[in-house]
Amino acid sequence: MLKTLIVMLIAISAGAVGDIFLTQGMKSTGDLSAMNIRQIISTVLGALTNWRLILGTAMQAVYFGLWLAVLSWEDLSVALPLQALSYLVVAFLAQWFLGEQVGGMRWAGICLICVGVALVTRSSVIQ
Repeated sequence: MLKTLIVMLIAISAGAVGDIFLTQGMKSTGDLSAMNIRQIISTVLGALTNWRLILGTAMQAVYFGLWLAVLSWEDLSVALPLQALSYLVVAFLAQWFLGEQVGGMRWAGICLICVGVALVTRSSVIQ
């Protein structure tokens, strides 16, 4: 279980950092919903050279590779709830790096999710 927890924490961190870079990259490209099809195609082609999008995609690939590794040895009913810890990591990083406002209700919800993860993890240790 310790191996699973360590690998999942690394995976979650890689995925969260990837999400931050992807968000920064897409915010710098502009709002796709306000563009016509020609602008969208131009933006997509430009995104292929955006270092934030490239780095974010690479970090997501690291996350996915580690996730596959965990699935090779751990029960899905244990691994998937651990993945929910990403809500906590992403909220901290979004507040810190993106300047997002994370209110009390959102933190309360994230804490409830973490309590659920702790219960699932504890139940797998007891069995």
